[in-house]
Amino acid sequence: MSKLHVQALHVHPVKSVAGTSPDEAAVEPWGLSGDRRWALIDPEGTVVTQRRHPRLALASARPLGGGRIAVAAPAMTELVVEVPEPGPLEPVSLFGKKVETVVAAGAAADWFSMYLGVPVRLVHLDDPAVRRPVDPDYALPGETVSLADGYPLLLTTLASLDALNALIARGDHPDEGPLPMDRFRPNVVVSGAQAWAEDDWQRIAIGDALFRGARECGRCVVTTTDQRTAERGREPLKTLGRHRRIGRSLAFGRLLVPLRPGTLHVGDEVRVLA
Repeated sequence: MSKLHVQALHVHPVKSVAGTSPDEAAVEPWGLSGDRRWALIDPEGTVVTQRRHPRLALASARPLGGGRIAVAAPAMTELVVEVPEPGPLEPVSLFGKKVETVVAAGAAADWFSMYLGVPVRLVHLDDPAVRRPVDPDYALPGETVSLADGYPLLLTTLASLDALNALIARGDHPDEGPLPMDRFRPNVVVSGAQAWAEDDWQRIAIGDALFRGARECGRCVVTTTDQRTAERGREPLKTLGRHRRIGRSLAFGRLLVPLRPGTLHVGDEVRVLA
């Protein structure tokens, strides 16, 4: 059996906005350091994502240290956003659940509102250790998550992407493939695995970090959004619906919860323990 390795790491500081691909990333109990600690909300306090605003794919955020970020987008001047000072908590709605956050300075709201053409504000998850639990149906006591969709990390494999693209090529919309991995916005991309092997990974180690596999990742309309043009198609959901139904999920990737922190590096060996 060939060895498995980390092919790429991805950190998305702002939910639904493009991020960075560092050579190393620290693992915290709620996800990779700096991953999805910020999000946009609408005037009603609901988190805004590419589901409603695909143009978010064309914006980007990069970490500057200390939690600060720099955001950029087409025809916009880059803006540095400071971590908000401790203050009143703003409850926001994320998939129908309330999460307490802190609102960023008004310049960030003006910047993103101008870019999207609708009023939004930027909020920060100040204390991920206590603010938001992992889905209790799949969590162990005390597990928490950042502003990711539901779990601290998403792992995907190159082999599964190749297999999916082969299915798309034989399907009803072959012109939409092959799809790049950024459609799935993973944190950890693994090389050397067999296609779909990650479905069964219950416990894995990477470097000195240890993870448990919580469940498959059910995919949504964001995966049909070209992350370079913000245009939408039908794939991969059409093909996942035909070939990759697991329960109610159109599955691609494995959702992980850290059991032991550490630091991940591109090139690290991935060890499947169970």
